[in-house]
Order: sequence, then structure tokens, then C-alpha cells
Amino acid sequence: MRLEGNKVYIRETIEADWDIFAYWEKKPEVTEFFTINEGRDLMEIADEIRSRADDPAQLDLTICMKSSDAPIGRVYISNINPHYDSLDITRIYIGETGLRGLGLGEDALKAVLAWAFDEMKCERVTLDYMTGNEIAHNLYIKTGLKDEGCMRHGGKKNGGYVDLNLMSILKDEYYSR
Repeated sequence: MRLEGNKVYIRETIEADWDIFAYWEKKPEVTEFFTINEGRDLMEIADEIRSRADDPAQLDLTICMKSSDAPIGRVYISNINPHYDSLDITRIYIGETGLRGLGLGEDALKAVLAWAFDEMKCERVTLDYMTGNEIAHNLYIKTGLKDEGCMRHGGKKNGGYVDLNLMSILKDEYYSR
């Protein structure tokens, strides 16, 4: 599997990526707005990825630069449901903080949406973001997602509950953009 963007491509995660995920997910600027507990280590990430490996409803992906093949981010897709023709983009980020603000996250998100609607034939794609993450919200609006509402205490981080804002895009909305 390879999803193509303009500047990035997205491939299935391999074991060699786990170390870099652990490095990124120790950075507060990466995890601030994710339901990722502080102190996550390589073993926790490896166990998480291994536990999802045989589940067809979940997919771990790595965002890479086309120019160098270097991993720069991560995508986790869950709730892939062929009956409802839907999936959830549970986590998407650019982990290399020096590469943020260059449109690479937008490029990756567009590649995931193209795959969801063109290849997976989805009717609906959802994602959520933590309250306060306006950079992500603006990106999601820009790529055509619509606000659905706040899931109060919809997530948990460091033992406390956090509100998550649900967004979605439907097939007709995607193709009419």
C-alpha cells in the first residue's frame, strides 16, 4: 500500500519506524493535543502496533518525504467498517517539528482522504481533535471536513478526561469540492 501526495507518500508502518515514533511521541509539541499519555516509550508503542497488526479495522501508516524517503509523520486509521463504508482517521501528525507549517500535513490528509473515497469507497470519514487545537481544526475545515459537535470527555489523557470535537466528510462533499 502506498498513498501518494504531492510532497509526501504514506506507506504501511514497519518495525524500523517504531523508534522514531517513540522519539516524536516524547515531544510535548507533538503530543500536546493527542490522547497520548506522557512517558510513552518504545515498548508501549510496539505493543500497540503489534496488537493492531491482524485487525482489518485498524491500520498504522508512516508519512514519508518523497524527496528523501525519510519518515516525517504518522497516521493511525481505525474503525474501518466495510458494512457502513466508513473509517476514522484517529491520529495524523507531522512528527518532525521543523517541517510543520509547510503544507505536509495537508498533503498527507488529502492523500488519506483520496484513498478513503477512491479506493475504500467510503461514504463517510471521521476524525476528531482535542478542544483548543485550532491549527488542526483550521486544516480540517480547509480540507472539507465539517464540524459535528463536541464529545464531552470523549478521550482520556494522563488519567484525566478531555473533550474531543468530532468532524466528518461525506462522499458527496468530498467529490463536490
